Amino acid sequence: MEIDRPAPGEELNEGPETPPRVAASVIVLRDTPSGAEVLLVQRNPAQRFMGGAWVFPGGAVHGEETPAEAGLRELEEEASLPLEAGPDALVAFSRWITPAEAKLRFDTFFFVVEAPEGADPRPDGAECVGLVWKRPADALSDYARGELELVFPTIKHLEQLAEHETVADTIAAARARDVTPIQPRIVVSGEGARVLLPGEPGFDD
Repeated sequence: MEIDRPAPGEELNEGPETPPRVAASVIVLRDTPSGAEVLLVQRNPAQRFMGGAWVFPGGAVHGEETPAEAGLRELEEEASLPLEAGPDALVAFSRWITPAEAKLRFDTFFFVVEAPEGADPRPDGAECVGLVWKRPADALSDYARGELELVFPTIKHLEQLAEHETVADTIAAARARDVTPIQPRIVVSGEGARVLLPGEPGFDD
């Protein structure tokens, strides 16, 4: 299966470029004997944007919130997982901006955090209807077999998360990162639409 197609419900924009809305997403990790697992929630299939996809909990920033504060709120709303340590517990991991070619756009700040001891997350049943812990490599394998619906940014983050065996390793790597915005492109050709990252062949064409 291709891993570079646009997200479900992501319509191409034929008019003026839409300004991106600031958003936040939280990558929650826990250690297990077989390696670190990540929390994924399934968006309600009835939703037009990314309906049915498995993603990291998150959503748009509201009012005067910082991205970290929004991430904490969304984590509690979507997965019933409060983090008593507050925004300082979140470690910046990446920042992705939806391609300019899309109608609905977000400037999303991704954070990583270790799950609290005894955490018992549950989907809210409205925005998110499923929840699972998976090793990043297993999630990617399930996607390749057509058993798990993932979208481009989630896939790319899972590929990076799969490089680390423990939560501590992942968080240490995040602290050492220079987080700069990444904005892919959607390129439409006779073969359909593809998503390209900066530096990939065809990105600057």
